[in-house]
Amino acid sequence: MIPPPERSAERDAALEAMLAHVPFDGWTNRALRLGLAQIGESPDDAPLLFPGGAPDMIEAFCDWADRRMEAAAGAMLNSDMRLSSRIRTVVALRLAQNRPYREAVRRAVALLALPRHARLAAACTARTVDAIWHTAGDHSADFSWYTKRGILAVIYSATLLYWLRDAGEDDAATLAFLDRRLAGHARLQRWIQRAEGVVGRLRPA
Repeated sequence: MIPPPERSAERDAALEAMLAHVPFDGWTNRALRLGLAQIGESPDDAPLLFPGGAPDMIEAFCDWADRRMEAAAGAMLNSDMRLSSRIRTVVALRLAQNRPYREAVRRAVALLALPRHARLAAACTARTVDAIWHTAGDHSADFSWYTKRGILAVIYSATLLYWLRDAGEDDAATLAFLDRRLAGHARLQRWIQRAEGVVGRLRPA
């Protein structure tokens, strides 16, 4: 588990306030200062709240979005749902919650795609994927922990990029894309399980 960035009510409030300005000013101190002024806080606090600049803001935003997703997902899940359905529900919730901030997410993805931010991008993705699995009810600690999160990282990243190009208001096309990715993964898992069973039967006693 990768430790989260610094958390505080002040940072959360500043992030939420600045999001309306990110589409115009990017992940910048200007957007943050405008957000702080909007909620009655001193713009001069901007460098104190996020001393690392844009990468610090984006990492905190990803963590904030993870926590919002986890908090809201509980009421949407039940024990009768298959794990794949729970994952689908959590990812759909994540996209719906971020719909008002699509342009801010787009700018964040573009910045994280720069080679100098590769480690931060990997950390943010790993935390989000772990939050999705955990929220969906998977608490495994064996070797499958790594494989399941690696697979979901690929699926989630591809779905996010598709979502950024989806002009629909209800994410329907993106969710259909997600369904195809999840179905493909399920078929692969069944094939691997069958192959392992055959190999097991062929092993000498």
